[in-house]
Amino acid sequence: MFDSQKIQEAASSIIEAIGEDPNREGLSGTPRRIAAMYEELFAGMDQDPAEALATGFEEGHTEMVVLRDIPFSSVCEHHFLPFFGKVDIGYVPNGRVAGASKLARALDALAHRPQIQERLTKQLVDCIMDTLKPGGVGVVISAEHLCISVRGAGKMGSKLVTRASRGSMRTDDATRREFESMIQQ
Repeated sequence: MFDSQKIQEAASSIIEAIGEDPNREGLSGTPRRIAAMYEELFAGMDQDPAEALATGFEEGHTEMVVLRDIPFSSVCEHHFLPFFGKVDIGYVPNGRVAGASKLARALDALAHRPQIQERLTKQLVDCIMDTLKPGGVGVVISAEHLCISVRGAGKMGSKLVTRASRGSMRTDDATRREFESMIQQ
């Protein structure tokens, strides 16, 4: 599915379109490097995030589990510029827990494709809810978008914060407050 040659040709055309010589010494390898970068940035296109969460453990655990400050990066589908930040995930297991790295891998599978942060937040919370079937799930994402920081508005350091919740994280105020308290520590 990934077509490195096509990306290299497109990158070479862009270099020419801005008035540069794609064969100049400093630029001659750039189309190849751009193709390799895109292959890495969009590796999630062929990944199912639910597969990462399929391996879990029946532990009888029913108290909230929170994985905080998970670094991530993605690419804005509107400008093909990166956005990056941190994700907090909390869930109330119904006895079954997932390994912490599995939550991060599900995030990466979703983040490594052209995205918008709002969709990423929804996809991640839905994936955890559908796969682990917990009593509740909450996800908060805070990210800086280079399409806001280095172009357009030029507001470096600004962050977009999105959140989504399902089950008891949405319907039970005490559960939601517990999650919010845990991610503030």
